[in-house]
Amino acid sequence: MWLTEKIAFPNPITATEEGVLALGGDLSVERLVLAYKSGIFPWYCEGEPIIWYCPPQRMVLFPNELKIAKSMQQILRKENFVVTENKAFDEVIFNCKHIIRKDDFGTWITDDMEQAYMQLHRKGIATSIEVWHFDAAQQKKVLVGGLYGVDVGNGIFCGESMFSLVSNASKVAFIHLVKNSSYRLIDCQVYNNHLASLGAREIARKDFLELLTT
Repeated sequence: MWLTEKIAFPNPITATEEGVLALGGDLSVERLVLAYKSGIFPWYCEGEPIIWYCPPQRMVLFPNELKIAKSMQQILRKENFVVTENKAFDEVIFNCKHIIRKDDFGTWITDDMEQAYMQLHRKGIATSIEVWHFDAAQQKKVLVGGLYGVDVGNGIFCGESMFSLVSNASKVAFIHLVKNSSYRLIDCQVYNNHLASLGAREIARKDFLELLTT
């Protein structure tokens, strides 16, 4: 289904087996807010129409199921990192966009998406977690990891992307988000081994949509 200028989406349960719900539309604040509150998110590449997804299986983390490996616990105890919230949102999304990932999949964060989420942040809807490390050569803290996502309301955070310039920095950001917020559910969208190792798991779309409204 192609979207019109009207800020509306089809029923999420009508998505294809691959999770595709609709095409087109825009990335306005109003449309993005409605999308996330409805369990829908955009995911497409530069040059494509906007593709809106609501996958049949949703990767989520319930905070009480967070898994922190012993090696990670030791890293956290060393306190080599400083973690902040909403201090460098634009830098976080820039790094998420440009980081070279092991799978060489490239980025789905188009220029339009970058600008749209920066606008969501200015509206207090999108949030970032930053991880800093002191660089002795520069004699200052430098950004080495982080994540950003959307506060859907109702105690649910929808994670969008994360990055690490040094080992474990994105895990530090994710653990901070889970342990230092009042969220009852972290939406990770689609399966990811990195997040599965931290306790995230897949649930059925209908169960996720129910959680959005309860």
